[in-house]
Amino acid sequence: MIARTLNLSDKTQRALTSSFKNCKTFSITNPCYLYAFGLHSVRHFFFENPTETCYPFAMKTEDLNYTLPEELIAQHPSQKRQQSRLLALDRAAKTRTDCQFSDLPGYLRAGDCLVLNNTKVLPARFYGRKLTGAQLEGLFIHEEPDGEWQVLLKNSRKVKSGEEIELLDRTGSPWGRVIAKQSEIAGQWRLKPNHQIDVFSALDQIGLPPLPPYIKREREDTSTPEDLQRYQTVYATQPGAVAAPTAGLHFEQTMLDQMKPLGVKIAYITLHVGIGTFRPVQTETLDEHPMHEERYEIGREAADTINDTVDSGGRIVAVGTTSVRTLESVAKDRHIQPAQKETKLFIQPGYEFKIVDAIVTNFHLPKSTLLALVGAFAGMEAVLDAYQHAIEQKYRFYSYGDAMFIY
Repeated sequence: MIARTLNLSDKTQRALTSSFKNCKTFSITNPCYLYAFGLHSVRHFFFENPTETCYPFAMKTEDLNYTLPEELIAQHPSQKRQQSRLLALDRAAKTRTDCQFSDLPGYLRAGDCLVLNNTKVLPARFYGRKLTGAQLEGLFIHEEPDGEWQVLLKNSRKVKSGEEIELLDRTGSPWGRVIAKQSEIAGQWRLKPNHQIDVFSALDQIGLPPLPPYIKREREDTSTPEDLQRYQTVYATQPGAVAAPTAGLHFEQTMLDQMKPLGVKIAYITLHVGIGTFRPVQTETLDEHPMHEERYEIGREAADTINDTVDSGGRIVAVGTTSVRTLESVAKDRHIQPAQKETKLFIQPGYEFKIVDAIVTNFHLPKSTLLALVGAFAGMEAVLDAYQHAIEQKYRFYSYGDAMFIY
């Protein structure tokens, strides 16, 4: 299925017809450089023909796939945040360097602006049980204006709408009862507490870190104190996320304090990471995937700092895909305005970046929208080559894993 069309000269069309007659999927990272999956002899076609412009075919989800040994999925954070490894990928030189995250300041320049997502992860995972004793597990999503909670419930087939269930605190003791009823949103439930209570106070009593499914924790696991501290950035101030902006987990306050003497500015923005971050792409092509929506906010101070950096020739260095998505959602003419909205922006190969110049990011799951974003920025082939190198060098992957700096 062709989602977009090519705008090429007759000569170029004839060349592509010959070279790509067996190729169903290809994409670009900029108007003069084409990646042809499986056709490496012509992958520099547009680099050698920079006057041509191209809009990619619908990219197949399978093109985001790679094989990761299970033992490389980090189950716990490094002993100290900045002890993580860092793979630096230079897009222009097409080189990569193995180093430590503590080396990151050496890659930054005076005049750059580091953009951090200051969302705070809620202790959104909780346990409960039916009055018959059947065990339940839930994930808090948000509070409705009427005080009811939108949640996901595991084993919800056991629950009847209107049934009373008992929630448990972090020790496993009874905390209080709620009425469960099916939500108007497919797959979700509404919980109505039997007494009025501030939701953040309630989650502080019953909630556990909303770790992704690939990080294994049992109900009686003793890692909860560590996870409550480490599945949170040191600069988190705005409660609302149900997953961490994981690229920021590597920063210690001492590193952030180094930025001003180096001449590097810091701007804080907010995007509350939602449940969509856990959902894999299950469609055949990326264009068919329904992108999840997330709330963001950019204040006047952050916007001014970012715009001043652009005007003075500095780089915008986004920490994490959440920061990238927020900035690219509002950027126009390489400037941004204060905003408080929701975004469904889906960045995939072929996207033309408006303001982000460099990215700090973790290693992402195969067939994920996050991997598509990184591939759009650095080139899908370059990213997958870097991932293969990371696998061979035993880097740690995903939320508690190591990081990349792409510039």
